[in-house]
Order: sequence, then C-alpha cells, then structure tokens
Amino acid sequence: MRIGVVTFPGSLDDVDASRAIGFAGAEAVRLWHGDHDLREVDAVVLPGGFSYGDYLRCGAISRFSPVMTEVVAAAGRGMPVLGICNGFQVLCESHLLPGALIRNDHQKFVCRDQRLRIENNRTPWTTAYDQDAEITVVLKNGEGSYVADEATLDRLEGEGRIVAKYVGANPNGSMRDIAGIANERGNVVGVMPHPEHAVEDLTGPGTDGLGFFTSVLAAVLA
Repeated sequence: MRIGVVTFPGSLDDVDASRAIGFAGAEAVRLWHGDHDLREVDAVVLPGGFSYGDYLRCGAISRFSPVMTEVVAAAGRGMPVLGICNGFQVLCESHLLPGALIRNDHQKFVCRDQRLRIENNRTPWTTAYDQDAEITVVLKNGEGSYVADEATLDRLEGEGRIVAKYVGANPNGSMRDIAGIANERGNVVGVMPHPEHAVEDLTGPGTDGLGFFTSVLAAVLA
C-alpha cells in the first residue's frame, strides 16, 4: 500500500509522517506541493509544520497549491486523507472540513504529551482503536484552538464526527475540547495532536499514535 505525504514550503513533520507510515507496514510516497500528480497513492497525509511560513493564516496559502486540487478531488472520490496539525488547518482552509483553527486561548505555543479520547473509531484512520480508548500522543501548536459556530458543533456531535477530544485540561481553548474531526463521509480526518510522534517506545511518549497508520492500512486493504 502506498500513502502519499505532501511537502509544502515550511513543512517540518513530513519525514516523521513518512517514518510512521513505514512503521505501520506501508510505503510512504513523497508528494510535492507544486505537482498535479498523486502518483497513484491509496491515501494521503498532510503533515504538520508551518506551510508558507503561516503567512496570511495557517494553511490559507497551501489550499491553493496544485497538489491540493488533486487531494480535494481524491477526497471527493473517497480516498482517505489525514491532516495533522498544520495539515488539519489546511483541510479546514480547503473546506474539506468545517470550522477553523485559531490562536491558542492563552496566546502561547504549547508542546507536551497529551491525553486524548477516541470518540469515533469508525473512520479509516481510527479503526485500530477501541471506542472511547484513551491514548497519549504529542501536542505542539500555537494556533490549535478549534472553533466553529454552535450549529456546526452540534452537527459534529450529533453525527458522531468528532474523532478525538482532549482529556484533562484543555490545552488550547478548542471548543468542546475537540482535538480532531471528520467529514460527513468519514474518509477525511483532521487532528491537531501528532500521532506520528508516538509510534515507538524509544522516542516520544510511546506507540499510541501508530493506530492511525495501521488503521488506514487495514481499511484500504479490506
């Protein structure tokens, strides 16, 4: 199985995402932001970082990259797409996911091991987890506060589209403790924390994040 990892100018977790994909048993395929070719991949990861220096708004310029034209079209056909941190911001700016990510409510960058609860284990990216499983992965962001209008939040809750919530103290002011959401079809998922930084015991807080990558492997091969 081939999973594409997009590199934008300013991406810095693309190598980590590729490494996590390898740990899961799939082949990571490097995709360049300026290309109009997804190279026949089975899924796509938009990694964390500071695409285009976070100028204008986080992810606002990346949405116009040529590769995103292909990602949006592929997502519409059902391809699994995962946006991590800055990738989550790009998905929102591209209107593949509702809402937006804004500056943390405490106005500071946060970096810590973060406890999450899996609220929806039915997406292609979360089937490896038990429903309501609690996991620990790395969180690192300055603009990670998820916001949306009340009607959108109610719809996300009512349709089971909240993928993960923060457990314990809310680290960035996200509404309703939201750490990740999915689109209506469930194939597009955005998460603010970094599962790719929790795929081995030697580095990071453990291996709790690996399930995101083994999940999509199983989903595509099913």
